[in-house]
Parts: sequence; C-alpha cells; structure tokens
Amino acid sequence: MQELIRNLLAEMGEDPTREGLLDTPARVERAYRFLTSGYGADIDQVLNNALFTVDYNEMVIVKDVDFYSLCEHHLLPFFGKCHVAYIPSTKVIGLSKVPRLVDVFARRLQVQERLTNQIAQTINEKIAPLGVAVVMEATHLCMSMRGVEKQNSFAVTSAMQGAFRDNARTRMEFLELIKLRSAIPGLREGVTGYACVGDD
Repeated sequence: MQELIRNLLAEMGEDPTREGLLDTPARVERAYRFLTSGYGADIDQVLNNALFTVDYNEMVIVKDVDFYSLCEHHLLPFFGKCHVAYIPSTKVIGLSKVPRLVDVFARRLQVQERLTNQIAQTINEKIAPLGVAVVMEATHLCMSMRGVEKQNSFAVTSAMQGAFRDNARTRMEFLELIKLRSAIPGLREGVTGYACVGDD
C-alpha cells in the first residue's frame, strides 16, 4: 500500500521524497487500515455473547452514537450521529455493544443508505426483536469540500423493520424520543436524504 501512496503523491505533482512526505505513506496506510478495519471484524466476536434473555418488551434506544465512515465513491469522510432502537422479544444486546456494532459497519467503504440497513438487519438477525429502527444523520465531505460545495447540508437515512414499520405510533414515539420527527417528512420509511450517489 505504501508504494501505491508514493505513486499517488507523485501523480498529484508532489515529491514523495521531500522531508514532510517521507513518512506519509506509512501514516496513510495505518490510517486506512484502521478506517477499514470493519472488513475483518467478526460480528459474533464483537457482540462477545452479550445477548441476554430478559422479560422486557419496551423500546430500548441507544442514541447519539458518533460514527465516522468513508464514502465509497470518493474515499472522503462522512460522519454524524446514529440512533438505534429495538423492541425485545426475548433477548437484549448489552448497551455498549450497539456502538461497537455501528463501528463495524462504519469502518468500511460505505454509502449511508447501506450502512443504515446493515446495522438494522444485523440486530434483527441476532436477537429477532419485535422491531428495530435505525436513523443516521451525517455530513458528507464529498458534498461540502467538492461537487455542490454545500457546507451546511446533511443527509438523514432510516431503516424501519417490524413494529417500527407496521405501527405508526411506535415509529412516532421513537422519532419523538430522538427529536428527529421533523427531519423525516411524512415519517416515511427508507431513505429521506441522499448524498454522494454516483456523482463525479
């Protein structure tokens, strides 16, 4: 990877041998290994058996989870907050494991829409809840640094499954609790904002 980065620096018109850039290939490699570490993560190992049988069937919410990811179209960062909710049927996930799960999928080359769905689908597969909801709001540097150059825009995506999809009151309660109801016009399921989709 380091040789590729040296070649990239040269293609940009830089001198990879100058003092300030000598160690850049090694630094960039370490950064990308970390930022894409989700590819090598084992979900079961991340959850580490923190799935517990409980007699509880009310909504569980973990909100304002910071996440950082890389847009797969431009390799530029997008980052923001993730809000996760589920209604247990028989099992719950240890609370600290939810942010770890978000990180597993965020630390890959991503689009926000897929990232949102992957988190929801994994929770659904692991504990079979009555419903699961994930809402992500993010700033995309591919929109603010380049392209349309809109610095104050952000994208909101949602994935609603089970009770959150089928029951408007449940969905509304979740959105009210995370204070994003007004950000999702008509309380629609699915994608509510778009960013970095196939633009040049």
